Amino acid sequence: MMKNIYILVPETVVPDGVTGPRYLFDTANQFLGATGKDPLFKVQLVGQKREITVQNGAYSIHTDLLLSDSGRADLLIVPPVFGDMATSLALNQAALPWIRGQAKQGAEVASLCVGAFLLASTGLLNGKKCSTHWAFYHEFQEMFPEVEVVDGGVITEEHGIYSSGGAHSYWNLLLYILEKYTDRDTAILVSKYFAIDIDRSSQAAFMVFRGQKDHNDPEILETQGYIEGNYSERLTVGALAQRVAISRRSFERRFKQATGNTAVVYLQRVKIEAAKRSFESSRKNINEVMYDVGYTDSKAFRSVFKKVTGLTPIEYRNKYNKESLL
Repeated sequence: MMKNIYILVPETVVPDGVTGPRYLFDTANQFLGATGKDPLFKVQLVGQKREITVQNGAYSIHTDLLLSDSGRADLLIVPPVFGDMATSLALNQAALPWIRGQAKQGAEVASLCVGAFLLASTGLLNGKKCSTHWAFYHEFQEMFPEVEVVDGGVITEEHGIYSSGGAHSYWNLLLYILEKYTDRDTAILVSKYFAIDIDRSSQAAFMVFRGQKDHNDPEILETQGYIEGNYSERLTVGALAQRVAISRRSFERRFKQATGNTAVVYLQRVKIEAAKRSFESSRKNINEVMYDVGYTDSKAFRSVFKKVTGLTPIEYRNKYNKESLL
């Protein structure tokens, strides 16, 4: 049975988030036809207007249907938007009840990258898990505290609602959905055609830790700066609290409230971020980097490094160090 796929074209849309999904499902139709099967996907672009101009007039996207003229989709794709998220959401308020209506009629809904902001604005993600671009985690959590962000996640699926991690991670979600709608062989064939690493499950290796400093707690802000300048030393939570003259209990509470992380996790993330930079740019071996960032236990270092990045130290160095590629 034909699958009716709508791709929403919101104001301020990232064009690749529209052209990529359409290209993938159209290509899947071609491959199905080449094996004697009927095309499975009817893909249409839907928007508030017939022409959506994006990126300061550099591109114009023609929609196939207006929101008011559309029927029911089997799958609705919500692509990423560009620029200030609050502004983008304000420009796309008219699409929110339409998205809710599609879900109510039984459509599956998939957000790509920061399209999660639009999807979350509908309320459909409340109480559910969601993936989005790692660089927007804090902003997303601030705007949508009822939604659980999956740290490092590339794909989430819950009750017919899908979401993907940052940027090109959406290709992995599209392949995941394609496999559900067709079969493993078709998904593998399409992944090879587009040169996509199928089954990638984490964006952790791509994440850059930027400690949350958009808060008004001067003692915690001072502590963050101290940690980032002295991460190679033996720092304890008690000593950090004492340094700013706060009780340990109050310090831990305020640190988590201000940064979203415990002090221990924050210190770990700073150390691992420094280790990543060293692996990317130097010829130091694993132990040298480990000692430079303040670890003396190789097992603990490897464990924390893999937990944060999804890769072992050796795998990370081999992937990102130019010298190791020669």
